[in-house]
Amino acid sequence: MATKKRSKNNSKNNLATVRKKLQDERVPKLLGLALWLLGLYLFIAFTSYLFTWQEDQDEVLRFSWSLLFQSELSMANWLGRLGAIVSNLFFYWGFGLSSFFIIGMLYYFGKALIQGGASEDIWPRIRLLLVLLIFTSILLEFFFPGAAFPVGGAFGEYFSQWLENFLGKIGVILLLLFVLVALLVWLVNPNFQDKTIRELVEEFRLGLQERFTRPRRQPPPAESAPEPLRPRRERTQPPESGEKQLALDFDAGKREKPTVIQPGKAELEIETPPAQEKPQESIELEEQPFRTAPLGVEQGNAEHLDPYDPTLELSSYEFPVMALLDDYENENISFDRAELEANKDQIIETLLNYKIEIIKIRATIGPTVTLYEIVPAPGVRISKIKNLEDDIALSLSALGIRIIAPIPGKGTIGIEVPNKRKQTVGLKEVLLSDKFRKAKMDLPIALGKTISNDVFVADLAKMPHLLIAGATGQGKSVGINTILMSLLYKKHPSQLKLVLIDPKKVELFPYSKLEQHFLAILPDQDEPITTETTKVVNTLNSLCIEMDRRYNLLKKAHARNIKEYNDKFIKRQLNPNNGHRFLPFIVLVIDEFADLIMTAGKEVELPLGRLAQLARAVGIHLIIATQRPSVNIITGVIKANFPARIAYKVTAK
Repeated sequence: MATKKRSKNNSKNNLATVRKKLQDERVPKLLGLALWLLGLYLFIAFTSYLFTWQEDQDEVLRFSWSLLFQSELSMANWLGRLGAIVSNLFFYWGFGLSSFFIIGMLYYFGKALIQGGASEDIWPRIRLLLVLLIFTSILLEFFFPGAAFPVGGAFGEYFSQWLENFLGKIGVILLLLFVLVALLVWLVNPNFQDKTIRELVEEFRLGLQERFTRPRRQPPPAESAPEPLRPRRERTQPPESGEKQLALDFDAGKREKPTVIQPGKAELEIETPPAQEKPQESIELEEQPFRTAPLGVEQGNAEHLDPYDPTLELSSYEFPVMALLDDYENENISFDRAELEANKDQIIETLLNYKIEIIKIRATIGPTVTLYEIVPAPGVRISKIKNLEDDIALSLSALGIRIIAPIPGKGTIGIEVPNKRKQTVGLKEVLLSDKFRKAKMDLPIALGKTISNDVFVADLAKMPHLLIAGATGQGKSVGINTILMSLLYKKHPSQLKLVLIDPKKVELFPYSKLEQHFLAILPDQDEPITTETTKVVNTLNSLCIEMDRRYNLLKKAHARNIKEYNDKFIKRQLNPNNGHRFLPFIVLVIDEFADLIMTAGKEVELPLGRLAQLARAVGIHLIIATQRPSVNIITGVIKANFPARIAYKVTAK
């Protein structure tokens, strides 16, 4: 057994050594030189065959490999027995005179290997030679059938006879003429408008001459200017008097290739968000605009002509003041120019190591993350850049980066790199912003700042449910507290009710003091925050009952959602004596949802699935936080109804 293992290891090592040697840059150069030598050998053998084919015909037609080793047998070919046999194979059994095109193909293949990659004009020329090889073989054999010399070879003879039997002679002539004209049109791309035949012939001649003659390369200047970050555009001279200048640029194909930037030479464009003025520490509840003259007042409400104000039940309620929140002084973002330049050079160098060229780069500095926007050179695939996420993170010595390819609404690719010195985004600063104070939303929640230092505010009523996932200690509870504080600073107790479920029993207990204002609890519930599994099941079932009651009210009021229903109730179009009432929004918050699923299972999953599917229209919205949003924790029915998701750092993708 040990001997077998040792032999296997030796074979693996030998294969690895062979692969390493094949990856040497000298190997393709040697192969390219070998192809050139083979082409030269075939050229001499083919040329000799044109003069000596009759003398060697009797011997080579009786082909066998033993002819190569018969020393007494002599051939008239300049390259001896091997030259005679090889040239006969190509001419007699192959393509005839068209076999000379094979030498050109070998030349270009060898050139591609020696140069380390095919240039733009090599592969089109190889394809052209392949088409000419087939076309001329059939053409020569069709016009010179039965000739003693194999002008078209066996290939041309077979296909010319087949085409002649299939299309007839006239049909074959038309087909060959069409192929010839199509080939010329493809190569030259002439303009047929308002031109005579003589002009078209001259255009074909000039087009072919321009295509197959290579312009001389100009020597590079002694000292070149430093490469600019952006490709420079030549300013066009103003047109002379009496001349018209078209707005369209028809010479777009003749523009120079954009300059590729190099590490240490490119200038980095830095976009810093403007410093925001600190707003006054005051916030007022924007009351709903009520109409002075309601439309279609219910007959039972005739004595009440003014719109109903739900806040009058707690008219003495005062909104929390901003002084309760901590104030952070580092509101203006500071950045280190050297760090940005170093990251820029590392990104450019890493991409160039994988032969990915870029022509522009800029940086947008955020509180915790800097976004580097790059513009790749023409022809670069986006997937190649996305696959280098780990390599770029390694070169930047960053904990992790994120590549956005492409950035929506922009023609750039984004690379988000964490800042070494992060800025703290305070809740007070976000809640004092005009974007939050003037938000015309049913349930506005402030989630922080974007990478461009803009306050991000979303409407929970339009989400309509929110799923939060993240490993332990990554900020799920901070996110939940931010959402709850946003609602408390914006909504009146008559407009919002909270149902809080906390299996850990320590995260949401500070909100128990809001029992008389914001919290919705069961009549027989001792604690305002639900923590026990049995009571969680009763709470979810009671929410399902409340959902059904609200749907019955909406059905009686001919309203499709809670907003239409409340508008009718405020306008006193619904009579409270018939069971109608003002419906506040209900937000259900569940922390550590995985613990509930492991302890209760189906008893929690079934009512929660009903709420996720149906509760949106009646103003009941769910916020679920869990560490691992896997299938056994968040089922398919629940996940399908949670389109809005907040993802913190998790242990695995």
